[in-house]
Amino acid sequence: MAETAENTEQQQAQDAGTQGQSAELSEATEGNSSGQGASVDILLDMDVPITVAIGQTEISVQQLLQLAPGAVLKLDKPIDMPADLYLKDTKFATGNIIVVEDRFAVRIKEIIGVKAATATATATEAEATQ
Repeated sequence: MAETAENTEQQQAQDAGTQGQSAELSEATEGNSSGQGASVDILLDMDVPITVAIGQTEISVQQLLQLAPGAVLKLDKPIDMPADLYLKDTKFATGNIIVVEDRFAVRIKEIIGVKAATATATATEAEATQ
């Protein structure tokens, strides 16, 4: 019986060291910017990098090392095909390359929906693995 009481006291001592403490949390008020609308506001102010791909090509490392200023790389797309716009690795639009005030620019031709962009990415990955 003495062993049981001693074991119970040891267990209580161990439990006391691992027990959590209660905390009081204040109630959120309307003035706080922690709701769903606030997170959208944060996103609206962010800058995101967009990549425009006008085409691609593959060359050997030897050819890469032989490139010099003035070298021309032939891309896989004809000149009249639209460029692809990517947000990270996801294609989200297509557009035409134009010149505005001596700079290249892109005129958006089509915005691709999320489902279509995912399907396109999946098809591209499937082609790459074949």
